[in-house]
Amino acid sequence: MIQLSLKVQDRCQVAGEGRRRQVSVLRILVLVWWLPLFFAACATPVAVSRVSEQEVDRELTSYALTGGKPSAISQIMLSRYNLLELYDRAPEEVLLRLHGVYVEGDRIVSRDVAFAIAELSFLYAEQTHQRSYYLTSALYAYAFLFPESAEEAPSPFDRRFRQACDLYNRALTDGLKSEDGETVELRASSYALPFGQLDVEFKEDQLIWDQRRLGHFIPGAELKIEGMRNHYRVPGIGAPLVASHALPMKEQKFMVAPKLHVPATALLRVEQPRRQLATGTVRASLELHVTLDTTSVQIGWRQVPLELESTAFIAATLQESPIWERELKGFFMGEMATRTMNAYLVGVEPYRPGRFPVVFVHGTASSPGRWADMVNDLLNDRRLRTRFQFWFFGYNTGNPVAYSAMLLRDEMEKALRTLDPDGRDPALQHMVVIGHSQGGLLTKLTAVKTDDRLWNKVFKKPIDQMDIAEDEKTLFRRALFVEPVPSVRRVVFIATPHRGSFMAKTWIGKFLGNLVKLPGTITTALSDASTREKEAFLIDPSLRTLGSGFGMTPGSPVMNELSRIPVSPDIAAHSIIAVEGSGPIEEGDDGVVQYTSAHIDGVASEKVVASPHSTQSNPETIEEVRRILLLHAEKWCGHEVLCEPNGGMAAGQP
Repeated sequence: MIQLSLKVQDRCQVAGEGRRRQVSVLRILVLVWWLPLFFAACATPVAVSRVSEQEVDRELTSYALTGGKPSAISQIMLSRYNLLELYDRAPEEVLLRLHGVYVEGDRIVSRDVAFAIAELSFLYAEQTHQRSYYLTSALYAYAFLFPESAEEAPSPFDRRFRQACDLYNRALTDGLKSEDGETVELRASSYALPFGQLDVEFKEDQLIWDQRRLGHFIPGAELKIEGMRNHYRVPGIGAPLVASHALPMKEQKFMVAPKLHVPATALLRVEQPRRQLATGTVRASLELHVTLDTTSVQIGWRQVPLELESTAFIAATLQESPIWERELKGFFMGEMATRTMNAYLVGVEPYRPGRFPVVFVHGTASSPGRWADMVNDLLNDRRLRTRFQFWFFGYNTGNPVAYSAMLLRDEMEKALRTLDPDGRDPALQHMVVIGHSQGGLLTKLTAVKTDDRLWNKVFKKPIDQMDIAEDEKTLFRRALFVEPVPSVRRVVFIATPHRGSFMAKTWIGKFLGNLVKLPGTITTALSDASTREKEAFLIDPSLRTLGSGFGMTPGSPVMNELSRIPVSPDIAAHSIIAVEGSGPIEEGDDGVVQYTSAHIDGVASEKVVASPHSTQSNPETIEEVRRILLLHAEKWCGHEVLCEPNGGMAAGQP
């Protein structure tokens, strides 16, 4: 019995210890659970911490187009209407609910909701590639930017203002794209929307511009540009486009660049957007504006700039142009390489009455395409683009300089006769001619009176005493007896070898010069003259010495004489001289032309730039040309020429 009671006692003792251990464990668990709550209750529920300025900027500027997610402001709108979680699961339902808030709510609140719908619709369109949501984004961005009263308009300091412009531009571009996404289709049509329908009106006559039919519109903002120094994008409203087809509807009076591309901007205009969005059916008009002519539009009470891709059309035109293959072929093979056109004068756009022509003349083994950077900068200067029009002379650069200069004068005079036969446009009588390298020599031969000075360096006998055919005499007179072109008022020489180029006398220069093929008219005339009047020649009459390469050799009699002939006093002349290296300028050169050859007396200004010979893209060179053109406009606008009002003489950047 005693033994039994001890066993029972032991069991009770063990059970008691077990219960005590269970209580201890329970207490520990309770303590572990309760302590965090205790300390949390002691901490503040709201706190701030310092972050980097970069992180702040990312939070402020991140939105659909930059971060691929809703902006902080749109997320606030979702939170305000308790739609954050639902947006992750059912974005379509959320957009319909916000649409209801917009059309039924307070106008100021609706403005904030409009931006959120524009941004969230664009994000959903990017995910699903549904046209209806791109168009919804464009419509709501437009409604945010252009409400029905000035009181509802967003402040220009509102970060969303520029973001809404970009959303509208991108969404409109994507909403009107063709099925393959390659082009933007401009046409009247009806489109389904998540909350109704969009009916778009488009007048086909908008596709007619300057007697050309525009087509095949490429999104300008999606074009990556290579090979040009600056890419100009002018912020505004609308979808920037490049019309890659600009087909003439009838014969053109003035030739423009081959494969011309035309910059344009599409605008979807919506009257009373909030009222129309409330009805479920939106009627809008689609407008096409060629931005060579129009850079802003009136929307409501505001003049609004158009979004411009003003470099893309130049690059696209040059990419498809045949001029590049003519550079070397035109130098070596002449007419054999360019049977259709020995020389030509073209514009970067059609003729513009009231604007001063600027004629660019390229150098040896070159083409008008080498002026691309300069023209791009000048066209995008608002002080210049309404005052000037840019023309380009192309020629076979292996031909004799005097012959090519004759063709330049012929083309300029033909253009004036064609464009202004009655002389009603005074701007055409105030031309500026700008020549680079050999092109500078051609340029000078538009601005000098030579009498018989050049002829006398080639022949002993007066031209009237030469026993050659009359048509050959006429050719020689036109090439060597030069009068200033009456319409030229200013010339600019860029890296011009007035006294020749030292490269022409090197073995490679002589070798290349021997390969040049001269025009048939020149070879026939010189061959006949050397047969009949061989003793009259003061120079070697063999054809190999008459190309531009040999003609620009230092010491050439014709070159030396031309350098001594002054520019007409009625014509302002300017020199831009390139010099490489850090030595004395007077002893320097640009790798092709020495300073002493490029310098001439009697010019209105001389600018020396640190640059190799191909200086057309050099910023200093471009700035000097800009200065000269502004000087030209300042001199003649309001005097002999009635320039367009507010055409840009006020200071300002592009």
